[in-house]
Amino acid sequence: MQYPLISEYLAAIRDAKDNLDKLSHLVPVLDKYGEPYRSSGAFAVVFKMKDEQTGKCYALKCFTEDQEGRAEAYHKIAEELEFVDSPYITSVKYLENELFVDSNCENEEFPVLLMDWIEGETMETYIADNYTDNYAMSMLCYRFCKMAAWLRSQSFAHGDIKPDNIMVRPDGTLTLVDYDGMFVPAMKGQKSPTIGTKDFSHPLRTIDDFDETIDDFALASIALSLKAISLDPSLLQNYGASDCLLFSAADYLDLSKSNTFTALQGLLADEEARTLLSMFLLASAKKDLSMCSFRLFDVQKPKEEEVWSTEVTKEDLKNAVEDEFGVKYSKDWKRLLKAPSGLKGEYSIRKGVKVIGNGAFWCCRSLTKINIPNSVTNIGNGAFLECSSLSNINIPSSVVNMNGNPFFYWNGDLHNDSKAFIYEHQVLFNKDKTTLIAYRSKEKNYIIPNSVTNIGDFAFGGYRSLTNINIPNSVTSIGNDAFGRCYSLTSINIPDGVTNIGHAAFYKCESLTSINIPDGVTNIGDYAFLFCKNILPKIKSDIINRFGEKIFE
Repeated sequence: MQYPLISEYLAAIRDAKDNLDKLSHLVPVLDKYGEPYRSSGAFAVVFKMKDEQTGKCYALKCFTEDQEGRAEAYHKIAEELEFVDSPYITSVKYLENELFVDSNCENEEFPVLLMDWIEGETMETYIADNYTDNYAMSMLCYRFCKMAAWLRSQSFAHGDIKPDNIMVRPDGTLTLVDYDGMFVPAMKGQKSPTIGTKDFSHPLRTIDDFDETIDDFALASIALSLKAISLDPSLLQNYGASDCLLFSAADYLDLSKSNTFTALQGLLADEEARTLLSMFLLASAKKDLSMCSFRLFDVQKPKEEEVWSTEVTKEDLKNAVEDEFGVKYSKDWKRLLKAPSGLKGEYSIRKGVKVIGNGAFWCCRSLTKINIPNSVTNIGNGAFLECSSLSNINIPSSVVNMNGNPFFYWNGDLHNDSKAFIYEHQVLFNKDKTTLIAYRSKEKNYIIPNSVTNIGDFAFGGYRSLTNINIPNSVTSIGNDAFGRCYSLTSINIPDGVTNIGHAAFYKCESLTSINIPDGVTNIGDYAFLFCKNILPKIKSDIINRFGEKIFE
């Protein structure tokens, strides 16, 4: 049977009310261009449809390629899943001759598959966005293993387990989609319509392998990969690819020659990693996990993510431990608190450290090279303040938080490997460019992007050559010391959306003569204009009348 083109399906769905039969009550959900929202794969296109009476959304799958026995298979699948009550699976309904399509095909009416619409993103996308977040990946591994244990206890199998066929809902719940290769007991003795995706399937799988165990190898491989990435995110950077996690089809053929498999040996101190590795090896040897219990997928739910503070107190320093270089750490060696100002040459931060504290390397003027391990998640304000001999710093992929600007009064080369931040044109932002963290350019004039809502603490601190700054209307907050010691800044226009100006925000802006503060500003921190000695008297008087003298003293 010949099927329509995607463009022909699109035309039919635009007039869904006239072209659908039993489903004529559904209307297409439109995208930002006013076209029916859709996603397409190798053999089908899926449209997002809505029942306007109930408000419920559905996925309407229209096929572009023929598959022998599809109708019979989906009828059996629908019967099997009708009474399955689980968030991991959605119900399906196969309707013959449901959609009229004006096409060059011999037929005019074509089958569709109706499923619940799953809000969220594919697990593939979720991993790409969150792989450096240890807690997020640990939770994903936990949820995947719960799903894997449930699926292995069922009498059916999905048939093509891979990250692109798993949806992560906004609450983190996982749901399997795309049931074209599903096995249900009523199909026993038949040939499989697929052998799965090569980077997640056993290398010896054939169409004769078609029973409730066909997912076992993929489940074991993905579970092990997720656990490994949660323990060491750099593994995905070093061994992953856009269409797989850590393992590829080539790895499965000969694990003794797999660089990925060799790299995983370093994680064997973790008990759950050892268990999942054992299951993976069993699935590799036997093609399935029928010899072991599904309870081996029972990994512990990770504890709530610990908040790692970059603040360093006198009590912290009093109770600190020191390494052989005199660098002070917390007793658990998780927080680097303070390096001695006499630290020289190259220094490697201990592996396993989570935090580099505020001002940790302040005035280490003889430090020439710093090696930051891929365990560090938080870097504190002014961490590398006045490290004048330090030529470059690399932000590792594990870093997800920065307190203020760790790099002010440091002029070396900055490199960023973390997806939690964007570094472009020598300006560092958070990942959605709503917070400007560090301005490191030598340009005298700068226009802040319209996406920015917050100018962070010390963001422009000490950039003496900056003379003109354009702040967009999107900005609502200017942080502490945001423009401190910008000696050449002559005037500044604060937009109407700003409500807060931080402590010492324009400290020692000695060339500043003109500034307007809109009516919407409700708070200005102390010393905001301390030593701004050239502000015009009339402007200064107006500011004092509104906010008091303390902002100038």
